[in-house]
Amino acid sequence: MLSRLVNFLRACWWPSLDRYAHKGSDASGWQDGLLWYKDNGQHFNGEFSMAVVQANNLLEDQSQIESGSLSTLESGPYGTFVGIYDGHGGPETSRYINDHLFQHLKRFTTEQQSMSVDVIKKAYQATEDGFFSLVTKQWPINPQIAAVGSCCLVGVVCNGTLYIANVGDSRAVLGRLVKATGEVLAIQLSSEHNVAIESVRQEMHSLHPDDSHIVVLKHNVWRVKGLIQISRSIGDVYLKKAEFNREPLYQKFRLRQPFRMPILSSEPSVSMHELQPHDQFLIFASDGLWEHLSNQVAVDIVQNHPRNGSARRLVKVALQEAAKKREMRYSDLKKIDRGVRRHFHDDITVIVVFLDSNLVSRASSAKGPSLSLRGGGIKLPAKTKAPC
Repeated sequence: MLSRLVNFLRACWWPSLDRYAHKGSDASGWQDGLLWYKDNGQHFNGEFSMAVVQANNLLEDQSQIESGSLSTLESGPYGTFVGIYDGHGGPETSRYINDHLFQHLKRFTTEQQSMSVDVIKKAYQATEDGFFSLVTKQWPINPQIAAVGSCCLVGVVCNGTLYIANVGDSRAVLGRLVKATGEVLAIQLSSEHNVAIESVRQEMHSLHPDDSHIVVLKHNVWRVKGLIQISRSIGDVYLKKAEFNREPLYQKFRLRQPFRMPILSSEPSVSMHELQPHDQFLIFASDGLWEHLSNQVAVDIVQNHPRNGSARRLVKVALQEAAKKREMRYSDLKKIDRGVRRHFHDDITVIVVFLDSNLVSRASSAKGPSLSLRGGGIKLPAKTKAPC
């Protein structure tokens, strides 16, 4: 039965993939079918590798790496910024974050003349406020934008310190060398906000003690109010501001009972880590990768292969796992086009950041290579409609 489905999908969708033939450049990355990748590049603290594979009709994952001055001043501080923005309900929120979060961070870094946890939290809040303003303006003509949101994972390396901030369920993992054994251990650095995790469900119950249905098991999946798996996000205004949880919003998003306090939060979990010489690399990825690979397996793949193409290699292994779960061949999965592909796996974004201890430890006032790169995807004409 499944083989018939694959043959049908191949016949229907394979010709359209020709439009996305291998193209691009070393500077901007390469497009190969639904895969975009930049196999190797240089950031302020070492090398990096980046890859994105699209599953949704419109790419909902957005991402960026910025390296150089982390303020609006020539004097810095200098370092590297990484962002993974896994959207849901549409691409509007993740695109908005991609356009605004780093700019807010630079502004607040300039004001405080240094990088800090406070700077990052302020940048998140300014981004949330800005998107709320956009929703308010668009509500009369596009009310469904109130039900669009995004996870937001950020990493900043500055002056030998790594800052990790997160809302949602994307993940940052460190590969750390154990000198005694030569092994490289996976250490998860980000806190996740998905109600599949019991501690997150407990947090939601403690924040909403009067709502016995704040978290509901629906079709064997835990969801906040039966609607969404994450408890923190940027956007999702319909679960933060009661005035947007009404008609003409689609009925499936509207709650039966009005709420007085926000159900979801945009407050990021932020942590600081002093980088050590034995810290080898960081893997930042949307949950599309972690659905198929454990932290240690991902770290082993990066450690046991050449640096060049590390992110693309992780995406490929995840897709091979996704195909295996559906009892199909990887080669057949690759022939299924965007939109339909979402039935087999999610958008997947991976950024691998290698840490050169000599570069990590240098002063944040020292200048290094300047870089600004965003993860790619299929570029569609503005009026293109979904093929399914």
